[in-house]
Amino acid sequence: RMLSRLPRSLRTHGRWAVSGFVAVTAGAALASSGMSAAGASTSPHTSLPIRAAVHIVPKPRGGLIHPLGSGNLINHGGPVENAPKVYVVYWGWTSDPSGEQPYLNSFLSSVGGTSWLSTVSQYGGGYTGNLLAGTWSDSATVPKRPSDSAVQAEAAKAASHFGTGTSYNVEIVVATPTKHSESGFGSRWCAYHGAVSSDPNVTYTYLPYMTDAGASCGENSVNGGSAGILDGVSIVEGHELAETITDPLLNAWYDSAGYEIGDKCAWLNLGDVSMSGGTFAMQPLWSNSAGGCVM
Repeated sequence: RMLSRLPRSLRTHGRWAVSGFVAVTAGAALASSGMSAAGASTSPHTSLPIRAAVHIVPKPRGGLIHPLGSGNLINHGGPVENAPKVYVVYWGWTSDPSGEQPYLNSFLSSVGGTSWLSTVSQYGGGYTGNLLAGTWSDSATVPKRPSDSAVQAEAAKAASHFGTGTSYNVEIVVATPTKHSESGFGSRWCAYHGAVSSDPNVTYTYLPYMTDAGASCGENSVNGGSAGILDGVSIVEGHELAETITDPLLNAWYDSAGYEIGDKCAWLNLGDVSMSGGTFAMQPLWSNSAGGCVM
């Protein structure tokens, strides 16, 4: 594992899932690549700790894999989503060659109430009901290489479109189309989440077109052939969903090393989970009660 740190004074928000799929704090990763910090903002909980760290771990290639981080998750006092509502904006989509949109909609419509997501309840997170509160196909042109500031602006635009208000229970997933993704996607990370700087109680997830990255972001990591092409979509979004519920402003639940509920179990014992909308490839989540990763 390679771990580099930036000064706490950067006060960055934002968390990524890297290729190989350990989540990292986005602002620090962006700074190291010469890009603007993701989700950099002053949240209403400024007295609470804000981390600035980068966790870069390559995708496991076999052998014994252990959970990451150190010990159980710790409550750092920030808010938790007790009634999460997920809104997806499909920004500039003109084609969907892999069928990611219906797959993602089906996943988000059926993951609520599952035993897999119930793990978040021990941290005060809500997990029942249909979590997908709305979708929007925004026909506005998406840049070939959108910046994080552009993604945040699109998230804020979507929040206005949906009339979400300013609750931290709101999650905006900004999904960009095939061949339109931020620099670093697939080579260093797969997705990230943070708080919208112009509305820091509203969280956003940046979800690029996952199959563009192939196996680097989970394709066929559980199922072979055509059945596993979309494996990475549910693995990555599931990872970000659970983390956003339990650590929406990056000041709630994470361990002493900074790892969140999804980080600790990334790429560990992947498998299929049956839901009302079908069967989806997933990763385990960290359970304090079990002291380990549970599916």
